[in-house]
Amino acid sequence: MRNVQFFSTDTDDGVVSVVSKTGPGEHRRVAQIPVGNAPRGGVKFTRGGRGFVCNTSQNTLSEIDAVSLREVRRIEVGHGPRGMAIVPGERYLLVSNSGSNTVSVVDLELNVEVRQIETGRDPRHMGISADGRLAYVCVWGEGYISKLDISPLIAGAPEQVAEVSQIVVDREAHPYSLAVHPDGRKVFVANTQADYLTVIDVASEVCSHVSVGSSGGRAVAFTDDGRFALVTVENLSSIIVVDVNTLQVARTIPVGSGPRGLVVDSDQTVYVTNFSRANLTMEGHPHFGPNSLTMVDLNSAPLDREEGAFTYEEVVVGYGPCSVTMFDLDTLTPEERERRLDRADSPA
Repeated sequence: MRNVQFFSTDTDDGVVSVVSKTGPGEHRRVAQIPVGNAPRGGVKFTRGGRGFVCNTSQNTLSEIDAVSLREVRRIEVGHGPRGMAIVPGERYLLVSNSGSNTVSVVDLELNVEVRQIETGRDPRHMGISADGRLAYVCVWGEGYISKLDISPLIAGAPEQVAEVSQIVVDREAHPYSLAVHPDGRKVFVANTQADYLTVIDVASEVCSHVSVGSSGGRAVAFTDDGRFALVTVENLSSIIVVDVNTLQVARTIPVGSGPRGLVVDSDQTVYVTNFSRANLTMEGHPHFGPNSLTMVDLNSAPLDREEGAFTYEEVVVGYGPCSVTMFDLDTLTPEERERRLDRADSPA
């Protein structure tokens, strides 16, 4: 079993909670890392274990270390940073500034913002194509996806990054977050104010709608084989499972109160943040309280039909968990881990 850690962004506490997994069903909270005010969005990691999270109320990013589990530095960006993505190659990081109506480009070698690109009102979460040439940003206040050509970053030219199209979802849908399918052909968009998931065909930019039964879409992830999209619907306290090929809802997975962020590990366990500030457990749902992670074993029941019951676990984290991501410590060599710990113990 790999040594995997899960990082819950706990907005109300101003911390990132760390949950360790050392085996199937073996979870425990091992740390809480103080960061800035109102952290939002998932912690995004480089392959070497540099993690970044938005401090929405302080207009900064916190960098945390996956080994020492400490904050390393803060980087100033635009107003109200909400979402981010690390560009393949790992020299640059993109940040959506919901208060500035811009996307920041941060140079991770210099640890400084080098440019802001104008977008529509209130950009939120984003995704990047696997080749690092395109970024898709949810523009929550305008109801479209901003498609950015970020290929100039390959040559180290952030000044040439530009918006190349606006893919209309619906002004009243308020697209919140998205995920690019691993095959690169579709982008799946969760909408907070529409009762459907939007699916964008990358080649044609044509949008399809998949009904998810309620407004309150928050996040999208995929099963390891890419066959299913998993969408958290906060108002239903459920994950909606969508068949990627047919774009039909395959089943519903009840989870804890007010689910938002989610991530799937290699064991096919999905981790979901229960954001609700009160215990609003619905009938037929697991009796998990707010401010926790719900873990669902996706191998314990079929995903392609409403049959059988899933196996659940719960771990309590900080207040207001909005997002969760993971980092596998076993991707680092023992020497790399030791160097990180040495740097953490050295005076600044």
